[in-house]
Amino acid sequence: MDFSANLGFLFTEHSLPGAVREAKAAGFKAVELHWPYEVDPAAVKAALDESGLPVLGLNTSRGDLAAGEFGLSALPGREADARAAIDDALAYAVKIGAGAIHVMAGKTADPQARDTFIENLRYAADNAAPHGITILIEPLNPFDAPDYFLLDNDLASAIIAEAGRENIKIMFDCYHVGRIGRDPMAEFVRHRQNVGHVQFAAVPDRGEPDSGEIDFGSLLPELQKAGWNGYFGAEYKPRNGTAAGLGWLSNFKPA
Repeated sequence: MDFSANLGFLFTEHSLPGAVREAKAAGFKAVELHWPYEVDPAAVKAALDESGLPVLGLNTSRGDLAAGEFGLSALPGREADARAAIDDALAYAVKIGAGAIHVMAGKTADPQARDTFIENLRYAADNAAPHGITILIEPLNPFDAPDYFLLDNDLASAIIAEAGRENIKIMFDCYHVGRIGRDPMAEFVRHRQNVGHVQFAAVPDRGEPDSGEIDFGSLLPELQKAGWNGYFGAEYKPRNGTAAGLGWLSNFKPA
């Protein structure tokens, strides 16, 4: 069972290159990023090369944070901005060797949001395909991301089918599924063909995965039995600092 450290939440007391090295030292087998754009990609790539860790993905820009934006690609009228964000993410991903880009939908209830999102996803997928990069979309729960357009995996799968691109997949986050009261195992099985990455964190506080409402010691092996053979992304918010909460990691290692 291989775990990826999401450096958007873990080891944030270090520079991003330093966080890569800390993840390696802690025993993670890969890393994933949120918004690394202010960091020189050459410095990140050097740390990745030194550690030997693959970088699984990064997010497109959230947009105007002061205005409360949280992604752009489902916002009608913002197509130019959304595609510029996709271009920026793709350029950075290519420089550091990232395998996927999470295209953030954004907060909107506009009736044209679905069509806008699909067209932007096609744009992203078509431009990512020559580089072997996967496009991910992630349903978020309404408690953490109120008014976000993409709120469940049923809609995500329907959008993937309509977009019609083989390299668009779901970022399946057990935490978001659990927060809306659904069974992550049943949800995974229903959408297995569309899942491109799996993440997890404790429900409901999004802390270390060794407590809370979901028994990940049982769930993660069951996901493997159901066909998941990729990394498990540890995207949790440490309760008392990353290092202090890493005891869970050794509990998941094979004997």
